[in-house]
Amino acid sequence: MNAVKKFIKEQITAFLRSEGAEGLLSRVGFEGPYVVIYVKDPQVLLEKKDIVARLARHIRKRIIMRIDPEKRLDPEEAKKEIKEIVPDFVGFKGADFDPVTGEVIIEVERDLILKGNQEFNTEVIRRTGWVPRIARFPTIKSSTVEGIRRKYIEGSKQRRRSLERISEKIFRPILSTGDVRILALGGFREVGRSAILVRTKESCVLLDCGIKPGTRDPTEAYPRFDIPEFDIEEIDAVIISHAHIDHCGFVPFLYKYGYRGPVYCSEPTLHLMAMLQEDLIDVAAQAGVIPPYDRKDIEKELMYAVPLRYKRVTDITPDIKLDLQNAGHILGSCIVHLHIGDGLYNIIYTGDMKYGKTALLGPAYYRFPRAETLIIESTYGAPEDLMKRREETEAEFANLISHVIERGGKVLIPVPAVGRAQEIMFVLDRMLRAGKIPLVPVYIEGMIWEATGIYTSYFDHLAPSVRDDIEAENPFREDSEFFTPIRDPMRREEVIMEKKPCIVLATSGMLEGGPVLEYLKELAPKEENALIFVSYQIEGTLGRRILDGLRELEFREKEGIRRVQLKMQVFNVTGFSGHSDRIQLVNYVKRLKGAVQGSLKKVIVCHGEEKKAKSLARHLARVCEVEATAPHVLDMIRLY
Repeated sequence: MNAVKKFIKEQITAFLRSEGAEGLLSRVGFEGPYVVIYVKDPQVLLEKKDIVARLARHIRKRIIMRIDPEKRLDPEEAKKEIKEIVPDFVGFKGADFDPVTGEVIIEVERDLILKGNQEFNTEVIRRTGWVPRIARFPTIKSSTVEGIRRKYIEGSKQRRRSLERISEKIFRPILSTGDVRILALGGFREVGRSAILVRTKESCVLLDCGIKPGTRDPTEAYPRFDIPEFDIEEIDAVIISHAHIDHCGFVPFLYKYGYRGPVYCSEPTLHLMAMLQEDLIDVAAQAGVIPPYDRKDIEKELMYAVPLRYKRVTDITPDIKLDLQNAGHILGSCIVHLHIGDGLYNIIYTGDMKYGKTALLGPAYYRFPRAETLIIESTYGAPEDLMKRREETEAEFANLISHVIERGGKVLIPVPAVGRAQEIMFVLDRMLRAGKIPLVPVYIEGMIWEATGIYTSYFDHLAPSVRDDIEAENPFREDSEFFTPIRDPMRREEVIMEKKPCIVLATSGMLEGGPVLEYLKELAPKEENALIFVSYQIEGTLGRRILDGLRELEFREKEGIRRVQLKMQVFNVTGFSGHSDRIQLVNYVKRLKGAVQGSLKKVIVCHGEEKKAKSLARHLARVCEVEATAPHVLDMIRLY
């Protein structure tokens, strides 16, 4: 045991002795960023629970409490007790027990009633010796959520050993501080392959690790890990801001080549990320392309993943603490706050953010106590990138759909499986209920249904007002009156051949593979149909080339190349975007600068086409009176 861990154990023992609670402690362990305290008696834990909270503040570490295994009921007996404790109106659905962590995952229909309910938690611990964790029973079944939960329980011993190894790097002595630098490895003056290396004298942390969809140049598809300044063995931690593939799609590659450290993200991101990474492998196989990793690498990633809740400050290296806050972009998306040193330096990284309300999420968080450097996206950072108000956007969308349907056409809406898909489903559900668009079938294709199932497991991450609406009228359920998932390619052909109008939501959102291409190939030649884009189209993708005027499409088939004339109408509705427009980006910097009381000195602009990134940087420097730059990929910037 190193000196830091020994010192922490001595602190804990001394504190409990001073509180007259030394008998509470059975042993102390370390797993990833957590100090794990095992207690001998559940009753003692309940009577002294305030001591543990004060102990966490005293040692300034995240603490997990567990009951010694011999004090726990047999899982079957415990399940019977829990069924009695859970009120009938909450809707008990099941319980999964993890013998290594001592946790029981309790699935209920109304999770918000029990989450944070200390009286309920106390009763479960007192009667069973298991520590409860409440999970929402999904209204759409998700094989991803079920699969990861099963992997975690079956592999909990292996996972604990992985986390114990991680703790050795986190709780190691600090040799020096200072010299804070960032290295741009991808996602600067471009959209895609986001990756930022943050270095101090003590630590090396990677922010995001994505791929670049649509590029025809393999040297631009992935982050620049081919340079001497990047050494996979030096990485202490990887932090993923959200689950879109341009931010997380390359993480398993690190495990393929030897990385055995933690991946920090929100819990929804963990599930969405794994789903999209597996889909990336499938899409590559269908296209006859060798993917950069396989499913075994994704499984390794899961064994080392550390999901975090918002607003929980956590040690990730000896001199860096991390907390995550809502970014408003998609479910589980995070603004990353790095506390470097003991108040020495603070970095805020927005990832993709929305500083405004959407149909499902609240606006991005900005109330940080300090921030010397802000790294901000610029997807819509140009002067002309001004989005319509939400009401205008929805009215435009409804009018377009109504016009196409009334003339007997089909509406094809390409959407990313995560984010825009659920946003558009929610909007369509409300429009159909209100009679704002004609009542026609809405077909759902690709990974959308699976992703929506993950959304239904995490309604607590949605905006409070939305949660209330969904509790009353939930559009995301297996027996939806409006949405029909397409699970069979034969059914897809029937939808295409039907002469009746309909709406189709299909992946991918940028027309870079997936079932949307099958619909596009057949619907494109008919003028009565319409293609409506509702999400950003990266340069080089088929979606972007269509927006730029491409009208002769090529599709690869077994017999060769099939050419199709695009005669269907093409529309681009930008107001549904999960990104901030220029006004919101500037307002965010102003609000953040006010919140951090003058500490903000530098703004670094990323995740935007070159023209947009440079324009936003110049504008921020002028109107916000900060040093603002738009670096190139491979630029290194010293911050402190």
